[in-house]
Amino acid sequence: MAYSFFIDGIQLPVAPSSLEMKINNQNKTITLINEGEVNLLKQAGLTDISLEVLLPNVKYPFAVYPDGFQPATFYLEKLEKLKISKTPFQFIVTRLKPSGDLLFDTNIKVSLEDYSIEEDAENGFDITFPITLKQYREYGTKVIQVKKATSAKAKPVATAVKKRASTKAPPKSYKVVKGDSLWAICKKHFGTVTRTMTDELAAKNGIKNPNIIYPGQVIKF
Repeated sequence: MAYSFFIDGIQLPVAPSSLEMKINNQNKTITLINEGEVNLLKQAGLTDISLEVLLPNVKYPFAVYPDGFQPATFYLEKLEKLKISKTPFQFIVTRLKPSGDLLFDTNIKVSLEDYSIEEDAENGFDITFPITLKQYREYGTKVIQVKKATSAKAKPVATAVKKRASTKAPPKSYKVVKGDSLWAICKKHFGTVTRTMTDELAAKNGIKNPNIIYPGQVIKF
């Protein structure tokens, strides 16, 4: 099975030597009188992701360089900017069969929690890079509008107004540039994005794997 890993649209040159995804539990066990223990089922907690990546400083035949060879500093600078900017991003893992058919993938919005840079004489010029990510869930604010009473007896009424997503019409087509992803393209032109939107856009454009697009490719909406 072949792997491709993307962080914020940037493909890592070498698949991580280890990958762990832990879906945290929020269920609660309580004890009822005469009934014993019962389990209260709640929504799953945020997913924790940990991986360890080799960032090569020399070009290897087993590494993948979609846009040409880049040294370890290229990826380190990208990750540093994500940490400093406090911006969530997409973490994508694509798993392929030897035939090239998609087996299954992971596409999740995450935040960069922590990472470290490890250098070892056994690795030569290369850098080992353990990294921890956490699932990011979108949340929105509500604006409360209080209407004044029209009479002395009437009580004020509070209504919650949800912020509406952008209704800006997208262009008929878009030319992919370096670093783009279908997720980022939908976010840019529609103002909001879901997995269904990217899957439908991929199907419309004959894209076999929604997680892989190339510079110069024309996406039709």
